[in-house]
Amino acid sequence: MEERLGVFYGVSVGPGDPELLTVKACRVLKACPVIAAPQSQSGEQLALSIAGQAVDLDGKALLSLPFTMSRDPEVLAAAWEKNADLVAAYLDRGADVAMVVLGDVSTYSTYCYVMERLKQRGYSTRMIPGVTSFAAIAARLGESLVEGREALHVLPASHPDQLAGLDLPGTKILMKSGQELPQVLAVLQEKGLLDRAQLVANCGLPGELVCRDLRELDQAVGYYATIIVKEEAP
Repeated sequence: MEERLGVFYGVSVGPGDPELLTVKACRVLKACPVIAAPQSQSGEQLALSIAGQAVDLDGKALLSLPFTMSRDPEVLAAAWEKNADLVAAYLDRGADVAMVVLGDVSTYSTYCYVMERLKQRGYSTRMIPGVTSFAAIAARLGESLVEGREALHVLPASHPDQLAGLDLPGTKILMKSGQELPQVLAVLQEKGLLDRAQLVANCGLPGELVCRDLRELDQAVGYYATIIVKEEAP
């Protein structure tokens, strides 16, 4: 009889508030014997901390997956291959692995880099959707993102070359904009969009910052910052 391989789950934990984990996310975390979590170069494991406030993870095997902030394609590829190897070691033993990720698993998620490599090796994978940072931020601000025929554009502000998307009609979401904030503010000012932009950093976390007037900011406010730029009212 062929031995069963484990399944690799990507579990969305939302942007910060542990109450935003879905019932399904909690069920998968409870069922999986191995919990994998991204680990920053400083050792931070924010997604794991959020998940641990919603589900009792005692007795689980915890697998740290270090990731790099390098933008060198070769360095990134090597890092994701190494992380895939770490997960595969458990899957080969028949253990299901749940990787916790901030926000939604399909949106700029570290899980997907590992998932694609494991799928190519023949492993089964499952994605558990969740609350994106920009959905939580819109709720925090008490505003809709789009209405009627308005378009919604999600831009990675950590890559300033993508800010040309600000010229598109509709609402713009600038994700992971905190560390590039001075440059982002300069572009918003140049395009006359500063008075239509609002920012929330560390949404649902200790130290949450809500700023409805970006002219009050002049420096980086951390990696977990998202800006919403609304369409001008007709």
